[in-house]
Amino acid sequence: MKAASIEKQINNYLPQLTVNQKKAVLTVVKTFVEDQDVNSNDYSEEFKKELDSRDEEYINGGKLVSETEATKRINKMINA
Repeated sequence: MKAASIEKQINNYLPQLTVNQKKAVLTVVKTFVEDQDVNSNDYSEEFKKELDSRDEEYINGGKLVSETEATKRINKMINA
């Protein structure tokens, strides 16, 4: 279903709702938008490319460190 069709349907139903129902719809829509804003900005494109690069390196035989070693390295950086 196309976005324009969906918007038309929504606009056709809105006048039929009570004020309380419209408030409920508004709350749902706001929640969707706020969640989208939060989730869409989680990672920059640069960071995503770096993750993809590291994944590709791993797939092609790259070496990994154990969880214990990773924790040691992270703690060392934090405490430096």
